[in-house]
Amino acid sequence: MSHVVFSGYMSPEYAMEGTFSIKSDIFSFGVLILEIVSGRRNSSFVHLDRTFNLIGYAWEKWQLGDALDLKDPKLGNTFVLKQFLRVVHIALLCVQESATDRPTTYDMISMLLNDATPLPMPNRPAFAIGRVESRSNFGETKAKDCSVNNMTITVVEGR
Repeated sequence: MSHVVFSGYMSPEYAMEGTFSIKSDIFSFGVLILEIVSGRRNSSFVHLDRTFNLIGYAWEKWQLGDALDLKDPKLGNTFVLKQFLRVVHIALLCVQESATDRPTTYDMISMLLNDATPLPMPNRPAFAIGRVESRSNFGETKAKDCSVNNMTITVVEGR
């Protein structure tokens, strides 16, 4: 399942297998948390010439110890650092690739409401880092995807 881009709030097990459970809702909630604290949508955005979804970007920042970079600039200094980092940690627990690794609703609420509740380390979330084509390559790609008479274009990527 790894290295597949999931759209919006859909859990990987639902997107890939059509399997839905209460852990699918937890995944969606984790995405919402990341969107709220970052002020960004989960759709792709470009950072350092790479395309990320918000989950992938959050995971990379967490792994590098730079989770504070996720903070919505509109928050200014109106947040408590320890609480912010805890909420990001909980969100990453909610978006883990394997549904069995995600917390239950009860556990997630307990983690949010009780700072004394210990948090396990999150496992890799379901996300993908895409590629960004430069403007100069864009024309070349379009030309390769056209027919000989440039009248039809074949979509090379799956839908």
